[in-house]
Amino acid sequence: MAEALVGSEIIKLAGEIKARIAQGESIFNLTIGDFDPAIFPIPKELLEGILAKYKAQHTNYPAANGMQELREAVSAFIEKRQGLKYSANEVLIAGGARPLIYAAYQALVDPKDKVVFPVPSWNNNHYSHLSGAHAELIMTGPETHFMPKAEQLTTALKDARLLALCSPLNPTGTVFSKEQLLGICELVLKINQERLQQGEKPLYLLFDQIYWQLTLGETKHYDPVSLMPELRPYTVYIDGLSKAFAATGVRVGWAMGPEKIMSKMKSILGHVGAWSPKAEQLATAEFLGMDDAVDAYLTSIKSRVSQRLNDFYEGFQSLKSEGHQVDAIAPQAAIYLTAQLNLIGKRTENGQVLENTAEVTDYVLREAGLAIVPFYAFGAERSSTWFRISVGTAKDKDAHAVTARLRTALEKLS
Repeated sequence: MAEALVGSEIIKLAGEIKARIAQGESIFNLTIGDFDPAIFPIPKELLEGILAKYKAQHTNYPAANGMQELREAVSAFIEKRQGLKYSANEVLIAGGARPLIYAAYQALVDPKDKVVFPVPSWNNNHYSHLSGAHAELIMTGPETHFMPKAEQLTTALKDARLLALCSPLNPTGTVFSKEQLLGICELVLKINQERLQQGEKPLYLLFDQIYWQLTLGETKHYDPVSLMPELRPYTVYIDGLSKAFAATGVRVGWAMGPEKIMSKMKSILGHVGAWSPKAEQLATAEFLGMDDAVDAYLTSIKSRVSQRLNDFYEGFQSLKSEGHQVDAIAPQAAIYLTAQLNLIGKRTENGQVLENTAEVTDYVLREAGLAIVPFYAFGAERSSTWFRISVGTAKDKDAHAVTARLRTALEKLS
């Protein structure tokens, strides 16, 4: 397993970019799904709370499944803001979303079980490998905003153990429509009703909604159990503090689901030791109850993220209107813009033909100083011409500078 495990292409690319920046190159690094704390600091109430908890000597082990105070706070927070009712015993806390996804795979998937997920997708291929599962990838396209439809999943799910979905989606920043997700929920429920009658293992649904509070404009977030309560016994939610509150390094994530599954996931993580620090947990519990502070922070960060995404989107649309072979999908959520650079086959000034997406990626990095991630890093086909632009490190006017640089680079192609 270890020999065949590959590292993250995104982290690899980001490392290469950082090395070039350190050598003096002027690069807009829009690769990593993270925030620059100088631009997007965490809420001051949360920061002050964390410092206070450390000063109060909360430096010993936390409870294995998370501090009771935080599990109760998450339960109340989710019910108030999303309408989902999960008791504190149905909530599990860990050091971010990653350990929780890993634990869900380990708890629900046996070696050689089938895991189905649409691509582009973040890291499900690696979690499938770690659990010894057979991964079946469902290709999606721009016509559905890279979100799957039920009819695409019907055959694959017949003998699957786990369906892994994410909305808002990393890497696209797009979301399920109500109709899209409801169709998938109906399919999962139908399969499980048939399996129940036949005494077979159920199909579980892993629903990653870590970006759900960063929906933009008129975009609405939909989730499985709210749409179809009958799916509650089969659904595990992944959520946390990291994205909506720019707290990626604070490491407080939570999962919600049936108590038995949460208990098994707790046991797995207990042996791994993937706890969230006690001080951060206690401070988060207090912060989640500060309705005014939470609302003020969300209003601010959504406004600033939306402004950056829209500026990049308008930049790509202006280039498209000028006749360049680029495009973008209007932003809906998260911190990502889905952009297209359909440049394969173009010739550079020195006569080089851009023969694949990797060469296109290198060209815009070299000529425009623009570092972005191709969708093949998220499991899409190597020929895909679509890219993720992350704005968590972007300054106010970066989109205008990037558009100007990209225009110059595109005008050099023939």
